[in-house]
Amino acid sequence: MSTFEFEPSPWVPFRDRQAIERCRRIPRSHIAEHPNGDFRIRVVADEALMGLWLDDMFERIRLARESGRPCVMLLPNPWPGYRELARRINESRLDCRHVWMFAMDEYADQDGRAAPDDWPYGFLHAMLTFLWEPIDPALRPPRRQVVAPSHGNVDHYLGLMEDAGGLDISYTGPGWTGHLAFCEPDAPEFGGGRDVSLAEWRDMGARVCTLSPFTIAQNSLHGCFGASGDLAAVPPKACTIGPREIIAARHRWEMASITVAGTGHSWQRMIARLCYHGPVTPRLPSSLHQTLRTDCMITESVAADIRSDWSVGY
Repeated sequence: MSTFEFEPSPWVPFRDRQAIERCRRIPRSHIAEHPNGDFRIRVVADEALMGLWLDDMFERIRLARESGRPCVMLLPNPWPGYRELARRINESRLDCRHVWMFAMDEYADQDGRAAPDDWPYGFLHAMLTFLWEPIDPALRPPRRQVVAPSHGNVDHYLGLMEDAGGLDISYTGPGWTGHLAFCEPDAPEFGGGRDVSLAEWRDMGARVCTLSPFTIAQNSLHGCFGASGDLAAVPPKACTIGPREIIAARHRWEMASITVAGTGHSWQRMIARLCYHGPVTPRLPSSLHQTLRTDCMITESVAADIRSDWSVGY
């Protein structure tokens, strides 16, 4: 059989062919194995992950309340599932005035100005709509305790978390580029395009950055933008946390669970393998978790073996 070898496109941020091939071959049966015992990988049923995540958030809020301390959470792109957390809070009459909700990122325009909190496609707007507003006003935290990074606070975003009591938990998951929040491997603001060292990169905090073309394509499939590949609907930049904020967290939850509209198709199947079993490098930002005490949840769909399926077209 003939071979046909080629270099990955120069647009691809991580291009180590040997590492890519090794990770591509990791089977479901070995994906939870990792040499760092503090990086704890667990494979869970697709339908179980949201419940486990909601349980974790609810229990952290409850235990912090009982202990009389603040609960400071770094939260990912809000989605309608947050309404279930609000429902549980209301049903149990859990007072959440001690809770601080920090968004990990927010869209920005070409000049780096963050989207306002009433822009219907923004992350802060979604967090307010799906999580904060559904909580009974007698139980919800003050509005000032729902915060997103912006052009006005990125230079002291971690300081805001520290002032609130210190970041208790970060909930994250890798993007198609392996990005961490919107910390992109090819963003010039995070050292993309130059030989930035891992030590230098780890110390980079929140900032405005340029979105990868791959991320714009990924997000153009989100329901809020019509799930139609409308590239021009996605803003070109974002205000985002950096590695420094993740390192500062007392606890970390990393999740890989995204499929295409509930099908067996998942672009996360490959990037999760690279981020959790490839080299730790700024070219795979979420690989940072391999060096930290992290609970990593992978759903069965994402953990599934990577193999050709000629019965599937586009």
